Amino acid sequence: MYSREDIVRLEALTLDALKHVSNREYAIAHIPALREILRFHEYRYYVENDPLIADFEYDQLYKTLEDIEKERPDLVTPDSPTQRVAKSLTKDFFSFAHLVPMLSLENSYNENDLVDWDRKAREMAGLPEIEYCIEPKFDGASISLIYENDLLARGLTRGDGITGDDITTNIRQIRSVPLSAAFSKYGIQQIEIRGEALMSKSNFKKYNDRLAEQNIPPLANPRNAAAGSLRIKNPDEVRRRNLEAFLYHVSYTAMLDGHELPEPLQTHGGSLKLLWELGFRSPEKEKKVVRGITEVIRYCQEFEEKRDELPYEIDGMVVKVNDLELQEKLGMTTHHPRWAMAFKFKARQATSKLLSVEFQVGRTGSITPVAKIAPVPIGGVTVGSISLFNEDVIREKDLMIGDAILVERAGDVIPYIVKSLADARSGAEVKIDFPTHCPVCRHPLVKPEEESVWRCINISCPAQVVERIIHYVSKDAMDIRGLGEANVKKFFELGILRSIPDIYTLPLDGIRTMEGFGERSIANLAAAIEKSKDQPLHRLIFGLGIRYVGETTARVLANSVTHVKDFADLSVEDLLQLEDVGPKVASSIYQFFRDGDNLKMIDELGALGVALDNKKKANSFSGSLEGQTFLFTGSLPNLKRSEAEALVEKNGGKTLGSVSSKLNYLVAGEDAGSKLEKAKKIASVRIITEAEFLKLIGDTPSNK
Repeated sequence: MYSREDIVRLEALTLDALKHVSNREYAIAHIPALREILRFHEYRYYVENDPLIADFEYDQLYKTLEDIEKERPDLVTPDSPTQRVAKSLTKDFFSFAHLVPMLSLENSYNENDLVDWDRKAREMAGLPEIEYCIEPKFDGASISLIYENDLLARGLTRGDGITGDDITTNIRQIRSVPLSAAFSKYGIQQIEIRGEALMSKSNFKKYNDRLAEQNIPPLANPRNAAAGSLRIKNPDEVRRRNLEAFLYHVSYTAMLDGHELPEPLQTHGGSLKLLWELGFRSPEKEKKVVRGITEVIRYCQEFEEKRDELPYEIDGMVVKVNDLELQEKLGMTTHHPRWAMAFKFKARQATSKLLSVEFQVGRTGSITPVAKIAPVPIGGVTVGSISLFNEDVIREKDLMIGDAILVERAGDVIPYIVKSLADARSGAEVKIDFPTHCPVCRHPLVKPEEESVWRCINISCPAQVVERIIHYVSKDAMDIRGLGEANVKKFFELGILRSIPDIYTLPLDGIRTMEGFGERSIANLAAAIEKSKDQPLHRLIFGLGIRYVGETTARVLANSVTHVKDFADLSVEDLLQLEDVGPKVASSIYQFFRDGDNLKMIDELGALGVALDNKKKANSFSGSLEGQTFLFTGSLPNLKRSEAEALVEKNGGKTLGSVSSKLNYLVAGEDAGSKLEKAKKIASVRIITEAEFLKLIGDTPSNK
């Protein structure tokens, strides 16, 4: 951005300004130069990471400008460095449409995927070889910036790809984002730029260290820290987190009258260079333009080897067709552009030590071994506990207490033990003995022939009772807020909550005298308990904790009866006729409703006022989705899975639990997996985004 002559000139101006920093008349006369000086040093510090003056000197100059603008508001300009900070955000974030939809990228996890993608692109383009631009895939939060007449006009989150939340005030706190840039020099009136807000590894550590000093739990990883920061309503707090922003894609340009698209914007690599020269932190230094997929693969492999040396987290590389005209020719699907592919790096690994194994009891009696390891950072997250799933895993991996182990985060998310490093054993390691009796109630464990899991079959096992109550009150079940896991365990230990029906007879007057329970919290708890009595039947069925019955299956079951106890009259064969109910699920439902204790509990709930009938079926109606079936996969940008499924039912449609020819629509979000791949092979299944789903029912994300 700055030539050698510019740097020499601005250094001289800086020294002169520091010399006259206490001379108010001089400063007012030179206010344009003062702003230029501050912008220059922000660029050297936040973009180049090579400051030329001390922080104290920068602060002196900044304070001088700030004081002048307070005295003389008529001198304030929108792109002044002081205008990054607003008093506060509005109460809510407003949504605005992106000028061009922000689509997700198709992911590849090996070189063969890249080779296949390149083949398809060459066939569509009719070319023997394509020029590609490769850049890091930053692990942060997606943002979209709009500049109009050289000034930053708006900053948005990705949202659902169609619309995003307005976070302009918070974007202004990111010092590597220019408040103005000379786009008009290239004949550009309006431009939309995509990028990633992130927190560097060093800033992430500093911020977590400050939290630790205040006894505040640390943030999980830099990606979550960046995403959370963008939605904070206090801009001062956003500024303290020292976010950075990489801008890597020009998605839209509107030219001034009489101007044509400048040459740099005719290739992707050229656009990155232009952004860099205008003062943005684009991946100009990290990018590489090559011909042919072989060179692409070579550069991706090189970058993967040095990812740990980078000051920020990346989880792969992005490969884009460099020629923008060719990008236009290749086009895009409803989900992703055909001219770009994300090459994901291998899952992160680290070595640690297996310290111990705890055995936890689930609500269905399953015994899950959990490895406690020496805490180790993997991909930005410190891992200390890892599920071992069952006894077979322990035996197959030949694990012993005291082993050196290789740990990996599958898909950079779920940690698991790859193997023990048996060659490193000293002889002091101890064999892991799987318990023969429940670690809580001491009842003998059983292992059904068709399963790999040991179970405690004592229905009165305290651990199972507590877990069943926790599940019943959870948000996706009966949603009894104020009765979370900690309070359930506390009330159970005190003997005032021993079963699910006990929830509705809690001695609230007695609880009111306990520490931590004020009048408001008691009133809220009482209201939540009362409200739960009118929850729809599918929530009750899910809350009962029937084995193998998830939220989707619970909806299917609820739609098939008028009263929950109707299931007591259904045979396994009857249950098998229901959508997505297989032999294992049917058998579990049949056994649950043949158990006298379970039926007694349901009767008690009914007597206490809990609705046991299907009000929706009694008042059934047709809607815009009548006769259509839906399945949701991946992370949706706005809706929770339960909310989306509720909208389907509200509009007369049905939700399924798996992909089959009976499915009409698969709504795919971020990180959609095997269901998406299976759906692509069935011609009758239409794959849509959340935004397209909401259009079907005449709704919008902002209404949620």
